[in-house]
Amino acid sequence: MINIKFGTDGWRAIIAQEFTTDNVARVAKATADWINQISDKPAVVIGHDCRFAGELFAEVTAKVCCEQGLTVYIAKGFVSTPMVSYGSFVLKTAAGVVITASHNPPAYNGFKLKSGYGGPTIPEDIALVESMIPETHAIPTTSLKEYEAQGKLHWVDLEQMYFDHVKKSFDLPAINNSGIKIGYDAMYGAGQRIAQRILTNMHVLHCDDNPGFKGQAPEPIHRNLLELSDLIKYDPSLKCGLANDGDADRIGMYDGEGNFVDSHHIILLLIHYLHKYKGYTGKVVIAFSVSEKVKRLCEHYNLDYEVTKIGFKYICGKMVVEDVLLGGEESGGIAVKGHVPERDGIWCGLLLLEFMAKTGKTLTQLIDEVYAITGSFFFDRNDLHLTEELKTTIIDNCKNNTYTGFGNYTVQKMEDVDGFKFHLNDNSWVMIRASGTEPLLRVYAESPNQTETENILATVKKVLLG
Repeated sequence: MINIKFGTDGWRAIIAQEFTTDNVARVAKATADWINQISDKPAVVIGHDCRFAGELFAEVTAKVCCEQGLTVYIAKGFVSTPMVSYGSFVLKTAAGVVITASHNPPAYNGFKLKSGYGGPTIPEDIALVESMIPETHAIPTTSLKEYEAQGKLHWVDLEQMYFDHVKKSFDLPAINNSGIKIGYDAMYGAGQRIAQRILTNMHVLHCDDNPGFKGQAPEPIHRNLLELSDLIKYDPSLKCGLANDGDADRIGMYDGEGNFVDSHHIILLLIHYLHKYKGYTGKVVIAFSVSEKVKRLCEHYNLDYEVTKIGFKYICGKMVVEDVLLGGEESGGIAVKGHVPERDGIWCGLLLLEFMAKTGKTLTQLIDEVYAITGSFFFDRNDLHLTEELKTTIIDNCKNNTYTGFGNYTVQKMEDVDGFKFHLNDNSWVMIRASGTEPLLRVYAESPNQTETENILATVKKVLLG
């Protein structure tokens, strides 16, 4: 028996090694027991993305939940994580389950747990579910068709529900008739169908069935999106690019020159649009690894600002009890006011396309508006695949304040909210953190320009690896 633990966003493991139907049944049983504890009308929404065997694992989850007396609403075919979260909110279920490993490599699958407010389940409830996972639980032999006949299972069109919500919330004619043609990369993920339903003026990449993602982790960062970048560079009709991860809750973008626009810039643009142009207010809540420029923009607009641990469940915990304008992560997961408290790469992309359409400005021009307030900056990240021994040594060194400098960069102060952020000179910083879902060490850096950021990352890597 393996000890199943949820990471920053769900339980993830390698398919057929730890992520098996038997282990999924165990987690589903604990989920059902938790739902039965918190609700007198226990119900759950279940969906899966495009990963290998997603339908099988969703079926196992549905069978266990039906067996335990829950009313089950299940999506037919792949859906995005935001669709499940929104469906849980609309259908007023106690929880939602998404079979997905998000941006992880194709060998992984996962089990994300959502709550009835339409976002990630808070850490306290996740811990309760973990504590209730049994050593074994048999997969029911009753078929989904039989559960459907008994009235315990209902097939739902989560994509249509989401599409209707989008149509009510955005000026789609303004976007689609603006002349802004975009390059869209679904990364073989769950955004591929809905994006093409919503946006009519696109050149699409990787919008077909490939459960192995052609061997590449579906994470919307520049090194995974070079084909999209080149497409925009060499096709002058394309004004920007949009990409989503495997379950479409994360976003990456490109300007009209094919330059990557990271999540830090997207967060700043969204705050700028929602507050200055749309008149929205509320607190901004960001994860520890997000740019310091967000604080400067919030101070400029007199918006409250809070930093949380890494993991959107911490941000969501704030969004369900406070008036929050935006919650965002470095990894491209961003939620905004006017939608459920859930990261949504499609939704945030639509906001920025609407921003461009309404103002007639390019993404670069809108970024310049933000820079006029915050100053320019460049962010990048290295993922270091290390032995467990070396990774542990580095983390211990961070805890023990061993690193007082990296090469010529002197540490001015260190913060350890979640990981270790070392503030350097000239408004620069570097952060070291062990991944919560993969066997690697992440090193993040920000400085006023690309050359300096790359120098910081190279210097830190040299120091860490000795």
